[in-house]
Amino acid sequence: MNPARLFAIVEDLRNQSAETNWFEFKENNGDPERLGQSISALANGARIADRETAYMIWGVRDGSHEITATNFQPHTVKFNGQELMMWLGQMLDPCPNLQFREFQHPDGRLVVLEIPAATTSPVTFKRVAYIRLGSATTKLSDQKSIEAALWAKLRPFAWEQGVALSFLTGDEVLNLLDYSAYFDLTKQRLPDNRSGIFERLVADRLIRTEAGERWDILNLGAMLFGKSLSLFPGLDRKAVRVIQYTSGDRTNTQRRHDSPRGFASGFISLIEFIDSLIPRNEEIGKALRTEHSLYPSIAIRELVANALIHQDLTVTGAGPMVEVFPDRIEITNPGKPLVEPSRFVDLPPRSRNEALASLMRRMGICEEQGSGVDKALTAVELFQLPPPDFRMDGESVRVTLYAPRSFSSMTPAERVRACYQHAALRYLAGHRMTNASLRDRFGLSSTNAAAVSRIIRDALQAGDIKVADPNAPKSGYVPSWA
Repeated sequence: MNPARLFAIVEDLRNQSAETNWFEFKENNGDPERLGQSISALANGARIADRETAYMIWGVRDGSHEITATNFQPHTVKFNGQELMMWLGQMLDPCPNLQFREFQHPDGRLVVLEIPAATTSPVTFKRVAYIRLGSATTKLSDQKSIEAALWAKLRPFAWEQGVALSFLTGDEVLNLLDYSAYFDLTKQRLPDNRSGIFERLVADRLIRTEAGERWDILNLGAMLFGKSLSLFPGLDRKAVRVIQYTSGDRTNTQRRHDSPRGFASGFISLIEFIDSLIPRNEEIGKALRTEHSLYPSIAIRELVANALIHQDLTVTGAGPMVEVFPDRIEITNPGKPLVEPSRFVDLPPRSRNEALASLMRRMGICEEQGSGVDKALTAVELFQLPPPDFRMDGESVRVTLYAPRSFSSMTPAERVRACYQHAALRYLAGHRMTNASLRDRFGLSSTNAAAVSRIIRDALQAGDIKVADPNAPKSGYVPSWA
């Protein structure tokens, strides 16, 4: 680790009036049992205090905070025949990623232990969770109000507030983040001084203060406004990948592009690039030729935005992908869905990434009232395209938009899916699906009423729709969940 950062951390903590529930000073005491209890207590205390890291520092006297130096050697200590780190890894659950740092302070040798704050559950030592009260370490279960406060902090904890890059100067932050795009997209006036810029970035939890007047860029800030995700270790593989193929399979790639910018600052250019790959229909009018995309632009926009917002950002080595084929577009994002794909159209949106989703809605990148799926499906119906397919594909969610095809070219499964989606859209709009409305959706005349009746019958048998009023068979149809 950067010695300057360690020095800044030590000095910041020494300048505190007293120890808190997220840092502790020691001189030479390296008793493993007490160490395990303290790690549990500090990890839990850091989460309560909204700190991402807790610290134990050997070589500093408690009370006076005087540097005394230490002879504690964490990497050579053994307990019950095991190395200290291995033993702690077995006793702590979930075990934080502990980092012992040996540091030569100008006044003597120090050892700094960095302890990540608890994330998904309280950190326990030998199956017991601990917390610090003043200078004492006690069982968490004996402090009911503190235990409740900790669980309240753990529930909303998200990957978004993890650190993408740490201990940066102000200049480095401004060079790494497209802060002007942040102010443009959130419709705020760009402050005329640096402190105003940093104040707003901190308020939206894109960055946070660090020791020694330095800054951390949080994952949320990097993912939304990073000028290049490749500059943030671990985030480069989360860049949106766009691939165009020359045929209906993946054997021949025509173009491949990784969008390097953050999801928000690069969203418009991403959509424009995808649009440039989509084939066009040409119409010849009386005087001019006009071109129209095969797909409604709002459908592509909303479905790509959904993929960015609802992906599982904790999945390593995978990011959203848009694949453009001559006859379809596939949009894939990592992570299993939080709701059944068939219910994307009606259930309130649930996101693993609430801060990211909220900010993208504020910026108008995605639909404010919901997931935007209903708008995408409505646009697809207006274009009379085959129905989109929403499905789980292994550990990912894949949405397929199909190019125009005639009704006769649609498969029976596609016709039933279109019937269900149409019934859902009609229901959400306060109407019921009828034979006539479904004919309009397919662009069919009244002479095809019998064919549409067969589709409705198949959808009823599949359990996708039901009669709106069982006592009135001609009352129309609604989705099965209505």
